[in-house]
Amino acid sequence: MGDHRAEVTKVVCDTFRLDPALVEPDAPLEELGIDSKGRIKLLAALEIYYGVTIDLDRLDRFTDVGSVAAVLAEALGTGGPTERR
Repeated sequence: MGDHRAEVTKVVCDTFRLDPALVEPDAPLEELGIDSKGRIKLLAALEIYYGVTIDLDRLDRFTDVGSVAAVLAEALGTGGPTERR
C-alpha cells in the first residue's frame, strides 16, 4: 500500500491551519478539531490537491490521518480497491 501519511498530514495542516508537529498519524481527527463538516472539507481538499474523486461513501473511514491516507491510496490506485471516476 502506498504510504501517503506525510502528504495527508500536509493537506490537513494547510487546510485547517494546524502545526504539523501536533498532528500524529493515529490521532482522531476530532481531537484535531475536525468534525463531520471538516471531513467533507478535507475530502474536497484532497480531491483538488491530487486531482482524484473520492466517493462520499468513503468519508466514514476518515477517522485519523492514517485512515485518510489509506482512502487516498485507494483513490490513487496505489492501495486496494479504487474509487476513481
